[in-house]
Amino acid sequence: MQATTLPSPETLPAPSAAPGENERSVISHLQKSELFRDYVKAYEATTGLPLALRPAGTFKSPIHDSKQVNPFCALMAANSASCAACLRLQQRIETDAAADTATFQCLAGLAESASPIRVGEQVIGHLQTGQVLFSRPTPSGFKKITRQLQEWGATGVDLRKLEAAYFASRVVARKQYDSMVRLLSVFAQHLATLSNQVMVQEAAAELPAITRARAYMAEHLTEEISLGDVARAANMSGFYFCKVFKRATGLTFTDYLARLRVETVKQRLLNPHVRISEAAYEAGFNSLSQFNRVFRRIAGEAPTAYRDRLHGPATARSQNHHTLAHAA
Repeated sequence: MQATTLPSPETLPAPSAAPGENERSVISHLQKSELFRDYVKAYEATTGLPLALRPAGTFKSPIHDSKQVNPFCALMAANSASCAACLRLQQRIETDAAADTATFQCLAGLAESASPIRVGEQVIGHLQTGQVLFSRPTPSGFKKITRQLQEWGATGVDLRKLEAAYFASRVVARKQYDSMVRLLSVFAQHLATLSNQVMVQEAAAELPAITRARAYMAEHLTEEISLGDVARAANMSGFYFCKVFKRATGLTFTDYLARLRVETVKQRLLNPHVRISEAAYEAGFNSLSQFNRVFRRIAGEAPTAYRDRLHGPATARSQNHHTLAHAA
C-alpha cells in the first residue's frame, strides 16, 4: 500500500455533495454502538494511534477529538490558515479512499489512512487513523513546514511549541503501520455489514401503522408482496403509506423489502451447507438473476463472493469436508 503525498490545497477540488439524512443516521448509530466504542478502545490501547469514524462529506477529521491525537496536528488544526489547508487535504483523502483503504502523507510527512465503509455501491463514511511519521523528524523538515506556514499567511503560531510537538511525533516503521491499517480495513468491512442491518432495522419513534407494515412484510417474506398488500395491513392508502414509511424508516418500500430479503439470505448463508439458490428462494426472490442483481446492489458484492468470505471458496470447503469424512 503506497502512501500518496498530497498536493497543495489550491489544487484540490471543491467539496462533494453531502450524504443523505439516512446515511448520517446510520453512521451516528454506529458511533454510539458498544461494538464501535470497544473496538476504538482496543485499537488505540494496542497501537497507540487515534481512530475515528466520520460520515461521508464531513472533512473535519474527528481524529482531533481522540485522546491519542498527535499534538503537532492539533496545533496545526487550531490555526485558521493551516486548518483550512488540513480541511482540503482531508477532502482529498476522502475522495481517493472511496474505493479502498488509502494512505496519504501531508506536507509535514505525517501519514494518515482512511478505509471506506460501503453500503452497496455507496460510501457512507470512513474509518481513519494515523498522524505518524515513517522516519525521524529533521530540522530541515521543520524549516519546510515554517516556510509553508509563512506562505499561507499563518499568524499567531507558537513556533517553539510547534517544533517541540513536531519532534515528539511518533515514528512507526512502515511495515508495522501497514499491519495496523489492515486491522482498520477488516473493521471497516465489519461495519459495512452492520450498516446494512441498521438501515433495515432502524426506525425511530415508529408509528403503530409502520410496525404493522414491517411485521406483515416479515411474516409474508416468502410470498409475492405488493405495496397495496402492505398499505392495507397498515390501514392506509398506498400513496399516504409511501410518504409515512419513507419518513419513518428513511427507505422506500421497495428498498426496505429488498434489504430485508438480502439480510434474510445473509443469515441463512451463515450455515455453510445452505445453497445460495435455496436461501434466495426462502427469502422471497423469484429468480436468481433478480436476486444476484439486488444482492450485489445492496451488499456491494456477488452472493458467491459473500459466501466465500464467510466460509472460504467452495473447492476448499469440499476438500475439508472430504478430509473430515475420510478421517471419521
